[in-house]
Formats: sequence, C-alpha cells, structure tokens
Amino acid sequence: MQRAVVMGGSYAGLFAARVLSEHAEEVVVVEPDAIGEDGLGRRTPQRRQLHALLSMGHRRLERWFPGLTDELVKGGARLGEGEDVRFYVDGRLKAPVAESRMLGATRPFLESRLRSRVERLDAVRFVRAEVTDLLLRGERVAGVVTTAPGADPAEGRPAGEELTADLVVDATGRNSRLGEWLTRHGWDEAPVDRMRIDLGYATASFQRGGELGSTVIAHSSPGPASDYRAEVTEPGALAAVEGERWSVVLAGYADYRPGPDPDEFLRRMRRCVEPIRTVAEEATMIEDVVTYRFVESRRRVHSRLRRFPGGLVVVGDALASVNPVYGQGLTLAALEADALAAYLRTAPGSHAPALGYFRLAEAAVDAAWQLSTAADLAQPHVTGPYPRGYRAQKWVADRLTEASVRDSAVNAAYMRVVNMEDPPKALTEPRLLARAARVLLRG
Repeated sequence: MQRAVVMGGSYAGLFAARVLSEHAEEVVVVEPDAIGEDGLGRRTPQRRQLHALLSMGHRRLERWFPGLTDELVKGGARLGEGEDVRFYVDGRLKAPVAESRMLGATRPFLESRLRSRVERLDAVRFVRAEVTDLLLRGERVAGVVTTAPGADPAEGRPAGEELTADLVVDATGRNSRLGEWLTRHGWDEAPVDRMRIDLGYATASFQRGGELGSTVIAHSSPGPASDYRAEVTEPGALAAVEGERWSVVLAGYADYRPGPDPDEFLRRMRRCVEPIRTVAEEATMIEDVVTYRFVESRRRVHSRLRRFPGGLVVVGDALASVNPVYGQGLTLAALEADALAAYLRTAPGSHAPALGYFRLAEAAVDAAWQLSTAADLAQPHVTGPYPRGYRAQKWVADRLTEASVRDSAVNAAYMRVVNMEDPPKALTEPRLLARAARVLLRG
C-alpha cells in the first residue's frame, strides 16, 4: 500500500499503526486530541481507570513491541509473576497458578510509551485533526475527510481536507461515527449486539509502601451465587503501578455504583478482600477518586452485512466493547492487530471488503463476549438476552469456579481462558471436568 490512515491514536489505533507500518509506505494516524506525556485525552475518560493487561495481551505487546516490558519496568511499572498475582472469589483466595504473569502499570503510562515507540517508526506520522466523513470511490473507501479539531460549525467550519488512502482503520472507540458515515453514502450500518449491565466503577491512587510485600495484582469478584449488593466482599482490584503507587478500582452495578466521595471509597475498600483492606488502613490516598459509568456491552458484527465497502477495517472499542471488569479491552485490541496482520499477509486488494479480517477479529471478540456476558447474566439486574443452554452452561461454570478455588490445575486451565490464551470451549474438556468433579467430591 502507498498510504493507510488510522482514525484514532489511542491503544487500538497504535497497535494498528504498528501492524500497518510493515505493509504501507506511509501510515497516517489522525487524532483530534492533544495527548501529552500522561496519554490523557478528553474523548477517552476511562483512561484514568485501572486497566488490566491479561497475559495474552502482555505476550502480544512484546510480539509487536519487543523489549517494551523491560522499558516499562525500568520506568516504574511492576511485573507480577506466580504468587505475586492473587485472585479471589467471594473473599476466598484461589489456588495459586505458577505461570501467572501480569503487568502493573496505569494505562496513561503504558499508552504514552507505546505511542513513543510508534512515533519512532519511519513509516508513521501523526496528524492532529478530526475526521468528519469518509471519502468513497465506487465500492471502496478511498480516504477520509478531516478538519481542524474542535472547529465550531456556528463560526464557519473550515473546508474539509481530503486525505486519500488505500486502507482506512476505524479506531475511534465506542462513540465511533462510522455507521453514520456509511449510511450517509448509501451503505448499511453493521448490526449491533447489546447487553445492558449498568456498571459503575471508580479508581483511586495510594502511596505504596511495604503494606503487601511482593503483591503486584489482587483481584476480587463475587462468586457465582453472590448478589452484587453483598457487603461481605466488595468486588474490586488493586495493582502496584509506576510512581510507587497502588491503583485501586471498585465496581458496582445499578444504584450500587461507587461515587467520587473519598470517605465512601475507603469504607467500601474496607469491605473488600484483605489486600485491599490493608491498603485502605495503611496507605495514604494521593489523588481524587475518578468515576466512570459503563451502561452496556456492545459489539458490531460486520460479517452479518451483505455488502460492505472495500478498504475499511474496524478495531478496538469501535468494533466491540465488553464489561471492563474482566480486563479484556487492551488484550482484544492486540488480538485484533494480530488479525489485521494475518489478513494483510494474504495481500488482499483494497477494492474487496475485508471480510477475512472481520472473521478473524470477530473470533477473538466472540470469545471475550461469551466470557463476559455469561458472568454478567449471573447478576440479578441483568435481564439477557440469554444464549441457548444458558442454565446448563452456568451450572458447569459455577462448579468449575468452585473447583478453581481449591485446585491449582483446575485454576490454571480456568485462568488460561480468562486470560484469553485458550478459547472458552477449553473449559468443557472432559479431562478438566473430570478433575473438577474429583476436587468437589473430596469436599
């Protein structure tokens, strides 16, 4: 390709730009926000929340950006391995998994280092502008129309500037306007699957001392029979991050969402599992509590369309956005980059719709969707839609969850699926089910 355009310069867009740098003479990343050292942008307020990088996402990060983990750790990030990574269900510590590996870093820190790597690529350049429309020629997208960021139509919007491309990537997030632009030009918008979960979460930072020894990640979630209002163990997570800080996130559904009040935040922390309680009692909060609301999980399924223009792919939250409690977002973005690379290696023409890419990307999305929505449907306020065989699937999943608390081998298999290393169907392997049954029969 001569030129590829990536709409959006956050995590998914940066991964896409890295992939495209091996296939295009020029890659232009169009981003309306001025993103500073901390990586913050007004269009992605969730950046300030605690983000998890699952082990699969970590491996893909090293695949596309070799040595970045060492660079992050030298800058203050923490790498947790083995028993440094602790998972709880209803307050009970799950059986240890020796191969556990997770990176403790805030998203702004991670993203700013990622952006620095991408900026150093010879083929890539960044343009601060806002995409206002697609440029179509016949049956394909041939570029984008841009304008100065923040232009006010009431004051006379500057004339749009056309930026031609052989391939356009939409990485503009949950609020992508791609559907609007496609319908404007006579194309159908991709059908959308939705599940309303009405989640709220809040993140706060604490000065890190020697409160928890070598712990880097601790995550607690309600068990399979828990009510989301239960006060025995609040769902939450903490991570040791750069700047000698703890980053703590608390979550709640519907009218039990956490608010910005620091005293309320500390009270809820004291109802969490021991590592989070310890931080509440012994560490000092050093930043304001930041809240975010996530109303629904959503995925756009382009493979269901009968016709779609060539020269266009979609990545990141513009493609799918699932319950962030499960930490799948950053890993999905990396897996979609893998899908894009695999698709481009087939040397597709820019005139044909990228159905090969969407099939690959949607396989990863489907795995994340199955895991997150199955867990969401266990919440009493979530009303579906329920997949066929849901009750039987839930019964098996509950037994596996219980066995994973007691047995390291079951938990290792369980966590490989949670970390998106294995597909969900791995949890139905006869040997695993038989082992889980033996564990439960032992009592």
